[in-house]
Amino acid sequence: MTDIADYEILVADTTVPDLAGAEKAARDFLAALGVGLDEEGMVRSPRRMAEAFAALLTARPFEMTTFPNDEGYDELVLVRSIPVQSVCEHHFLPFTGVAHVGYIPGERILGLSKMARVVEMFSRRPQVQERLTQQIADWMCAQLGPQGVGVVVEAEHSCMTLRGVQAAGTSTSTSALRGLIRESPQSRAEFFACVRQSV
Repeated sequence: MTDIADYEILVADTTVPDLAGAEKAARDFLAALGVGLDEEGMVRSPRRMAEAFAALLTARPFEMTTFPNDEGYDELVLVRSIPVQSVCEHHFLPFTGVAHVGYIPGERILGLSKMARVVEMFSRRPQVQERLTQQIADWMCAQLGPQGVGVVVEAEHSCMTLRGVQAAGTSTSTSALRGLIRESPQSRAEFFACVRQSV
């Protein structure tokens, strides 16, 4: 589990990509692979490539918003089908899919849009899906002190579908369960039943 201070640094990170440097590197990379850039449609490809990877590797900053759980709500809150866009840290090819993030509140509740922001925060970097799933769950625990957290990520990996085994149409599912959603069979079953409603 990552220390909560690390999460605060990640939320506040305002690193600006060096697009000019990335464009030059992309031009050199493509040239080294024998890709010609003289055609009209290809002249700006290194710039577009740099901008595309900058978008994939840069999460938008956001302000963390939690609220007191004044009503004492203690049932499952689940946001389904949050888009996931990330880059495999082994091949730097994209993987895309959805995340289902749920929690049973304790003393604080989270602004619902922030669940999508959290998924983006951890996915917009070189990643492996297993770590991404755990990071989302650990962040929710660290920030909210909930009774339970459940995260399921379902994604298709280009490094598996476009190269190597070339297994088109395959997807990978990972889960991370914390607190009651892991320990209580009833809460666990409810979480997975709600997740299955989305597929």
